[in-house]
Amino acid sequence: MDITQRFINYTKFDTQSSEESQSVPSTPKQLLFAEYLKKELEDEGLEDVEMDDKGYIYATLKANTRKEVPTIGFISHYDTSPDCSGQGVKASIVSNYDGSDIELSPGIVSSPQKFPELLSHIGEDLIVTDGTTLLGADDKAGIAEIVQAMCWLRDHKEVKHGDIRIAFNPDEEIGMGAHHFDVERFGCQWAYTMDGGDLGDLEFENFNAASAKIRIKGVSVHPGYAKGKMVNANRLAVEFAAMMPADETPETTEGYEGFYHLLGIQSNIENATLSYIIRDHDRERFEDRKRFMELCVEKMNEKYGEGTVTAELKDQYYNMKEKIDPNMHVIDLVLKAMQECGVPPRVEPIRGGTDGAQLSFRGLPCPNIFAGGVNFHGPFEFVSIQVMEKAMQVIVKICELTASYND
Repeated sequence: MDITQRFINYTKFDTQSSEESQSVPSTPKQLLFAEYLKKELEDEGLEDVEMDDKGYIYATLKANTRKEVPTIGFISHYDTSPDCSGQGVKASIVSNYDGSDIELSPGIVSSPQKFPELLSHIGEDLIVTDGTTLLGADDKAGIAEIVQAMCWLRDHKEVKHGDIRIAFNPDEEIGMGAHHFDVERFGCQWAYTMDGGDLGDLEFENFNAASAKIRIKGVSVHPGYAKGKMVNANRLAVEFAAMMPADETPETTEGYEGFYHLLGIQSNIENATLSYIIRDHDRERFEDRKRFMELCVEKMNEKYGEGTVTAELKDQYYNMKEKIDPNMHVIDLVLKAMQECGVPPRVEPIRGGTDGAQLSFRGLPCPNIFAGGVNFHGPFEFVSIQVMEKAMQVIVKICELTASYND
């Protein structure tokens, strides 16, 4: 089976995760794909194939050399984003893309005027949706690349490699993918997530991340007799939101710039809840952002009375750069692999997070490599077949180079 058919087969499964669920995985339908994937790995001859009760899949391509070689791993997630439907994905191939508009369905057009990233893929074969669902290249392209690379190495025994572990997990899109990942069972010295974007992306810096729930307690009184008595939680919610710096939001920042992001407000006269996420690459600035939000709460309470406003802040993940910097050989291997595969590297900070960030802080250095998808989480998502093939080649080359790591 070639990588294109493998990937398209994967897109037929609806694996959308859910932020509202407390189960693991968050949606039962993810397990349907997990079972399919487990059987595929067994059929392809991988060893130690196992799936735990939470849908985490582990497998091994055994070493074909007697040298002592580090055990490395490759990881991808199989859930798709809650932001857009993943049901009934109709993937199709645009062969030899010529740079023009792509009619996904009648009246639904993917245009390079709106999505200039398309122009980087002229002459390539693109897999697109019909414009009504996401595609799922995030991160089923990564899974297809990893499985295809293992099959290639299985069939080309002249390429020497050590034990290679692979793992596929649910619920990355809701920030829970690494929570139940068994690092000890995985048994690797380092690993890579295949969960990046377009050709050459290599990421080992990500946001430090926290969530914040701001709760406001109001007092409801008949509006005709409310003077000196009513505390309108709706109005206080607006006042608190206005205290956040207007130029430090996702829509006004880029690169290494952090932000406060208001996800939503639920409110009435008596109660209001504001949900935020806080992001910054720099750990000190990240801590300052959390303190600033707490200071805003204190100022509101000074004005409206103690206990009117409360904050619940929770750290979500940290910048993996802290853990990668002492292990830069894992980056050097990727850079050399990309060079030998003719892939120009694009080393940029992630304005988000990956499972690899959490895994790095659990003792498994785990940078992120491109998987090829573009315009994630929406109906204009696409992936280039040629880029997926390059990602597969980079995986193979990393395995080959690791076999000579101690030479």
